[in-house]
Amino acid sequence: MGLRKKSARNPPVLSQEFILQNHADIVSCVGMFFLLGLVFEGTAEASIVFLTLQHSVAVPAAEEPATGSKSLYYYGVKDLATVFFYMLVAIIIHATIQEYVLDKINRRMQFTKAKQNKFNESGQFSVFYFFSCIWGTFILISENCLSDPTLIWRAHPHRMMTFQMKFFYISQLAYWFHALPELYFQKIRKQDIPRQLVYIGLHLFHITGAYLLYLNHLGLLLLVLHYFVELLSHMCGLFYFSDEKYQKGISLWAIVFILGRLMTLIVSVLTVGFHLAGSQNQNPDAITGNVNVLAAKIAVLSSSCTIQAYVTWNLITLRLQRWIEDSNIQASCMKKKRSRSSKKRTENGVGMETSNRVDCLPKRKEKSS
Repeated sequence: MGLRKKSARNPPVLSQEFILQNHADIVSCVGMFFLLGLVFEGTAEASIVFLTLQHSVAVPAAEEPATGSKSLYYYGVKDLATVFFYMLVAIIIHATIQEYVLDKINRRMQFTKAKQNKFNESGQFSVFYFFSCIWGTFILISENCLSDPTLIWRAHPHRMMTFQMKFFYISQLAYWFHALPELYFQKIRKQDIPRQLVYIGLHLFHITGAYLLYLNHLGLLLLVLHYFVELLSHMCGLFYFSDEKYQKGISLWAIVFILGRLMTLIVSVLTVGFHLAGSQNQNPDAITGNVNVLAAKIAVLSSSCTIQAYVTWNLITLRLQRWIEDSNIQASCMKKKRSRSSKKRTENGVGMETSNRVDCLPKRKEKSS
């Protein structure tokens, strides 16, 4: 993300520069509008739709004898309002991290313009991936997905989600939707916008698919694996920007990247395979949320394999480009060294030749007085 520079003079109100400089304050005012709606009785019901999770169902105590009745959630149209509000929250948090953390580091390190953009992007993603990995791992542990891996491919008896699972997906969707206006707020270069749109779109596509198809545990596990690899990538980038001697960390990340992609493919194939194996004894109904349908599973597996192949191909092409650039730089350095050595040899040869000529000159005879 780009580095915002505040000008000395105040720009005109509602101008483009004014919006870019004060977009966090403007978004905060919009968020406060929804919070103030809770104060008044007439608007409280509408504000709750934006602030809290909707579409909840109380499970009877007979179905949950151990813990009694509890609320489970399914998705619906009202989730769009909740995603919108938390998208505003993500914009505010993004601006806070940028202004109070990353901008101060940029001033101290005195990066170039290109390094500033890459450093800000890696810094923002590192914070998000770090907290998402911790949060996702906590959910997997609390819902016994690690102790009982069959929960990953075993459908929930109610085809619903717990509070923490739904809130996690709502937060993820809000974050990646907030990344779209950030392309404008952070003044991203036009040549970088297509790459960013593809990156954001792929995350939104897969998170939305896992959310709508009730593949919550599978999507959560794959997200944690993916975010962990991306976290290492951006952390290596941050260390490299601070000191170029940490370039070996990029090679370490490439190894972890390949292992992460293999784990993602293995988990996806096993999950879809077990789903397909049990599809004969179930009544598939995609409308009610039962995604035990052959077409849906083939789409999930093909999508997962395609995205893994895509990101792996991007890594290979990137490494090849860097290898070619490094080889060209080394070749140019070798040429310069050879040219310098040849110049020194010629200079030494000329010097020796002139000295030999001077030594070989006949000495004049001294006149006898």
